[in-house]
Amino acid sequence: MYWKDGTKMQWDDGIQNKTHDEKLDNPDLEDMMSQKYVKGSNWDSPPAENFEPGRIRYEPFFTKMYGSSSGEVQRSLVSVSWLPSICGCTVQFNNINGAAAQLQKVSDEIEASLGKEFHKYINKTAGTFNWRKIAGTNRLSTHAFGTSIDINTKYSNYWQWDGNMVWKNQIPMEIVEIFEKHGFIWGGKWYHYDTMHFEYRPELLVD
Repeated sequence: MYWKDGTKMQWDDGIQNKTHDEKLDNPDLEDMMSQKYVKGSNWDSPPAENFEPGRIRYEPFFTKMYGSSSGEVQRSLVSVSWLPSICGCTVQFNNINGAAAQLQKVSDEIEASLGKEFHKYINKTAGTFNWRKIAGTNRLSTHAFGTSIDINTKYSNYWQWDGNMVWKNQIPMEIVEIFEKHGFIWGGKWYHYDTMHFEYRPELLVD
């Protein structure tokens, strides 16, 4: 992969037959793009074992794109008015690649098209930017780059909270499809499910 400033990133590291855990902990770009994310409601639910497009992340790609330190990322954060008539919240989101503008479009469309029965799922957020590693790993969360949002945890399911791998979900697909329309993937389509979690990943949504 060639960046506009001349930076080169190796597509394939040449290591064959990696386990899923090895791909998570030591991926290359090829590993990151190896599983196809399927938009919409016509997807294989529940996900097959270790099928989780987007969860494998080549970290240098993200630090190069969005920032390699908390301070660097914070310089690109802007305020997004999240559901002003429902939540009245302001969240911080990365402006690079139009991520913040796309989150604003998600907010605007949810307000314009979804009725009150959907409000409880999105009237609170569990955060956007947070420079941190994923619990129990040395991998940076996409929250560290200000490119993810977690919605109301009261109606969310997460594999570590549930203590098993029996897929569960309460989030309506109407909400998921609006996020996907504007460049976000949903953690509910992962085998290691995280149904509150949406992250801006337009590179996985190219038709």
